[in-house]
Amino acid sequence: MINAVEIKNLSKSYNNGFKLGEISLNIPKGLIIGLIGENGAGKTTLIKSILNIIKIDTGNIKIFDKDYINYENIIKEDIGVVLDNMFFPELLTLSDIDKIMGDIFKNWDSKLYFDFLNKFNLPIKRTIKNLSKGMRKKLEIATALAHHPKLLILDEPTSGLDPITRSEVLDIFQNFVQDEEHTILFSTHITSDLEHIADYIIFIDQGKLVLNENKDTIVDNYGILKCDIDDFNKVSREDYLVYKKNKYSYDFLINNKSKIKKKYRDFVIDNISLEELMILMIKGDK
Repeated sequence: MINAVEIKNLSKSYNNGFKLGEISLNIPKGLIIGLIGENGAGKTTLIKSILNIIKIDTGNIKIFDKDYINYENIIKEDIGVVLDNMFFPELLTLSDIDKIMGDIFKNWDSKLYFDFLNKFNLPIKRTIKNLSKGMRKKLEIATALAHHPKLLILDEPTSGLDPITRSEVLDIFQNFVQDEEHTILFSTHITSDLEHIADYIIFIDQGKLVLNENKDTIVDNYGILKCDIDDFNKVSREDYLVYKKNKYSYDFLINNKSKIKKKYRDFVIDNISLEELMILMIKGDK
């Protein structure tokens, strides 16, 4: 499989003691890759490293098989970005942004940009200062898409959007990758969005890569085995990843549902959401 992004042995340390890495992973071309983890886990550091916004300590990052540091001006044409904090000056109008971005990107498409503004019901003469959080997020998405990028890197792109608009935006993202030539790296705390559209899930915890898995594999294989307090010792250590003690029961995170169902026929085994998976892997005991 061709990769849009290749990361090898990436590490980044901060003065506060936090360290990302070492991280090695590939982001396949033509797919939507979900990036999850709690606040401070290293997701934003990873994204900013890929974008060369911050300088990494060690490692190598390639985008479309090119070293980003050496080919930054070429590669930036092919990357659309939505970061958690808007980067446009607040006194600009939405019409001003069209003129500015047209000078920055060779492939800037004014018609597409204004089509998105119309679709999102955004007023072109209003200044950014007078836009709501949700409207600003829609503006960022429109701007990211309007220069025909091959790779979208999104940090909380649906934060602040109402359910209807979120659904519309997720449809846009799915259409973006339909030709298998476009790729999305999608970091979010709204894990239900990833359950709808992601192909792969990358999970980072405390700067470490703890899961890099096909979403369908997670859905098919991962689950929660539940048992009463008195039955804890009936579950073999080899059959679960971590466990969590509740008031009257235990939850065990498992990654082989079909095998476990046959072995523990008297126990309840539930499917697992990405949110539940994340909580158990972070808070669970071994």
